[in-house]
Amino acid sequence: MPLGAVLAESGANLSHVYFPTTAIVSLAYIMQDGSSAEIAVVGNEGLVGVSLFLGGGSMLTRAFVRSAGWGLRLDARIMSEEFKGSAVTQQLFLRYTQALITQMAQTAVCNRHHSVEKQLCRLLLLSLDRLHGNELVMTQELAAELLGVRREGVTEAAGHLQKDGLIRYTRGHITVLDRRALEKRACECYSVVKKEYSRLLPDRPAR
Repeated sequence: MPLGAVLAESGANLSHVYFPTTAIVSLAYIMQDGSSAEIAVVGNEGLVGVSLFLGGGSMLTRAFVRSAGWGLRLDARIMSEEFKGSAVTQQLFLRYTQALITQMAQTAVCNRHHSVEKQLCRLLLLSLDRLHGNELVMTQELAAELLGVRREGVTEAAGHLQKDGLIRYTRGHITVLDRRALEKRACECYSVVKKEYSRLLPDRPAR
């Protein structure tokens, strides 16, 4: 799953569902003028394509890889048959969908009410939860696109975090130096999402 690869476009019928293992996929809403904002992120805790078993069949968002890595792909027809024939699968996927909806709702609130710096902290922490290690491959341009803000705002916010020793930013790489401090700097939106994922998907490895 290479960086930038588009897995599904908004409105397109799903031919496959994707289970990222080491990659991270962004679910982004695209406006008519081409601007966009991330509404959710999917990593090794979930799958891309929940609309398939919710009855919609097509994506409401664009799904693209924002952190390169590996994943598994399954034919949509097989996924649909498995979902219909297994109560265990239904329960698991519906719990994940509820967690995903919580993330989407909290992201909307965060983007409306919190500063760019707090939004950036949330973005970095949600990414770290889905990666091994403390380094992210992410340019300021990408971060601004994901948050739906101007690059200058991200540059200023990242500068504050770097000055205070929370992160180090060099040539499109962000290294988190002090995660606990970053969590304290973030708004409550990150902890709300994290607690809901832990409640609904308790078998996930803790990070």
